[in-house]
Amino acid sequence: MNAGNTAATGNTGDALPNGADSEIDELRTEIDRLDAEILDAILRRTEVSKRIGAARMAAGGPRIVYSREMAVLDRFAALGPEGRELAMMLLRLGRGRLGSR
Repeated sequence: MNAGNTAATGNTGDALPNGADSEIDELRTEIDRLDAEILDAILRRTEVSKRIGAARMAAGGPRIVYSREMAVLDRFAALGPEGRELAMMLLRLGRGRLGSR
């Protein structure tokens, strides 16, 4: 195909077989739904984590329980290195970065 055909048809070489566009649209809709569920779960997790931290500190306990954080990191190990990064982000959302108040 030459550049003239591409411009005339609007085809950039990424045309999909019949029906694939519909399947992709359905899958993207599912991803959007899953993303919304994940976001809701993260927001709830963050809220619960902050409440735990506040209750623990009000009772004179430590700000951070490292054994608990290690358990969270271990739980996400199934996702590989990215799982550890994700777990660290979730922990920071719930308690903030280490060294900050």
